[in-house]
Amino acid sequence: MSNQQYQTISPNKGKISALIGIGVLIVIILLFSNSMFVTIQPGEAGVIFRKFSGGLDKENIYSQGFQVIAPWNKMIVYEVREQQTEETMDVLDKNGLSISVDVSVRFNPVFAKIGDLHETFGLDYKTRLVGPEVRSAVRKIMGRFSAEEIYSTKRKEVEDAIELETENRLKNNDIQMTALLIRSINLPDKIKLAIENKLQQEQQALAYRFKLEKEKSEAERKRIAAEGEAAANKIINSSLTSSLLKMRGIEATIELSKSPNAKTIVIGSSKDGLPLILGNN
Repeated sequence: MSNQQYQTISPNKGKISALIGIGVLIVIILLFSNSMFVTIQPGEAGVIFRKFSGGLDKENIYSQGFQVIAPWNKMIVYEVREQQTEETMDVLDKNGLSISVDVSVRFNPVFAKIGDLHETFGLDYKTRLVGPEVRSAVRKIMGRFSAEEIYSTKRKEVEDAIELETENRLKNNDIQMTALLIRSINLPDKIKLAIENKLQQEQQALAYRFKLEKEKSEAERKRIAAEGEAAANKIINSSLTSSLLKMRGIEATIELSKSPNAKTIVIGSSKDGLPLILGNN
């Protein structure tokens, strides 16, 4: 009898144990769900830190989607879409003059390198890496030029050099720079006014020089034209001999005599003897 009771009760106990085990598992899953289930959004990437098996896994980068990891591991999620940072700083030109500069930089972490980025700089890489490198590049390049060159005459060259310097620095640290814009360059008012006055005077001098060159060119053109006309007249005068003139006169008389209009031809008695033609009307 006791054996029968044991066999009857044993399955119930097994079900209860299974239910308890399932309940405990559910509780564990609920307690660690934030650690086990990770959703990586579009424009993000993840890298795992394995607490008990090798530390930071830099080789495997997780893209967007639902990920399941062991509760003792940690998924570090990075934004890999384009971002922007703005830097305002005071720099010195090559003569030691202080200049205020506003710079905007657009960038994004290199997807395949976020493990290295995390190991070196961490999630705060914009403050630890991007900002300092941008400021350092701007100061380095602007320190090669004078305030006048930076403000006006070589501004494009300065911007290109800063962009190239910044791009190389960030690239060496697993950041891709997509654009750099110098939004403003501010000089002390007196220096700015002096540069603007100098530039205005240079423009006026260039305009006056252009006017002089234009007038000089016009005078040279007129001189050449006059010389050409004088040479042409000289050639014509040298070719107009008395014999030639007499021959042209005879030819003209012959042509006129062929006209049907009535006329009187009087042969001149002058030295050249050219005819005089009188019409009856």
